[in-house]
Amino acid sequence: MDLSLSPKLLELQEKTRSFIKDQITPFENDPRQSEHGPSDELRKELIELARKAGLLTPHASVEMGGLGLSHIEKAIVFEESGYSSLGPIAMNIHAPDEGNIHLLEEIATPEQKERWLRPLVAGKARSCFAMTEPSPGAGSDPSMLSTTATKDGDDYIINGTKWFITGADGADFVIIMARLDDGSATMFLSDMNAPGIELLRNMDALDSCFTGGHGVLQFTNLRIPGNQILGELGKGFKNAQVRLAPARLTHCMRWLGQARRAQDIAIAYAKRRQAFGKTLGEHEGVGFMIADNNMDLHTSRLHIWDTALLLDRGERGNFESSRAKVICSEAEWRVVDRCVQILGGQGVTGETQLMKIFKDMRGFRIYDGPSEVHRWSMARKLIGNK
Repeated sequence: MDLSLSPKLLELQEKTRSFIKDQITPFENDPRQSEHGPSDELRKELIELARKAGLLTPHASVEMGGLGLSHIEKAIVFEESGYSSLGPIAMNIHAPDEGNIHLLEEIATPEQKERWLRPLVAGKARSCFAMTEPSPGAGSDPSMLSTTATKDGDDYIINGTKWFITGADGADFVIIMARLDDGSATMFLSDMNAPGIELLRNMDALDSCFTGGHGVLQFTNLRIPGNQILGELGKGFKNAQVRLAPARLTHCMRWLGQARRAQDIAIAYAKRRQAFGKTLGEHEGVGFMIADNNMDLHTSRLHIWDTALLLDRGERGNFESSRAKVICSEAEWRVVDRCVQILGGQGVTGETQLMKIFKDMRGFRIYDGPSEVHRWSMARKLIGNK
């Protein structure tokens, strides 16, 4: 297997790396950030930098204004973007917009693309994806979906509550998963300012890297015209598969960049910090952690690339993306956790970016499916109980 990168891709990698280092990392301590993520003002400023650099929304199709990157090309570029927590925001490849762009490109009607997708690709709009619900509604088990869509003439009336909705605060539109009277699921598109949508509150969370934070949404008699059905009626779960495997993998890519950043911080500290007559890095305990980090980073990268190549061949990749998601979320978390240990007291303060990376990354083992659910799904396939 040839894992070498083409000259064109190496050039794009270096361009992205330089852009993040020179233009984005200086904003990391910008006060326009809160516990619920970067402000929209800061997001728009970063978006314009990426636009001028020719790196805005690179995963979108050329027709829509992107670079039309393949999955393996995304693996290279998204890792570089993730080196800064603000990189994915700047390049418009953050969750949930990145996955929603992919979904809309695949299944939206031409009219829906012009109304919602094109401004999203241009960085002029934000979106959210409303699937998860409070108990007893849908969480890791989507079949427990309780939000309803009742047909009323040519329209549908949506009622229900969603939470952990990333980016809901300030989003321009939402993709809603709801249950029809026959029990099947359908995705619907709606502007967020439509009557019947209320942002009840933003939830406190460990992470602070997503613009708009994580919100609780209430839908009360929300009327949605039939032409705002996304994909096929009653095929919501099937259509969601278009989004799931690629979106799992892009999380792995972006967080790999953050884990690599953590390793760089730890190595720099281990080289200069003296203890017991020599630098920290010369002590086996610290040196072994740095070596283990390198192994976890490389393992994660290989799983990402392998799954990306599979998706580029047109395969579904559900099993492989689950495997990559578990391996990467746990390996990249181990890297960051070791780095905190290496920095000691500095690792649990805001003296470096490491504490933020640590807090932001913990959720990665939960969202887009907890490790346990992916392991369970993989086991069922492995023993033939699909």
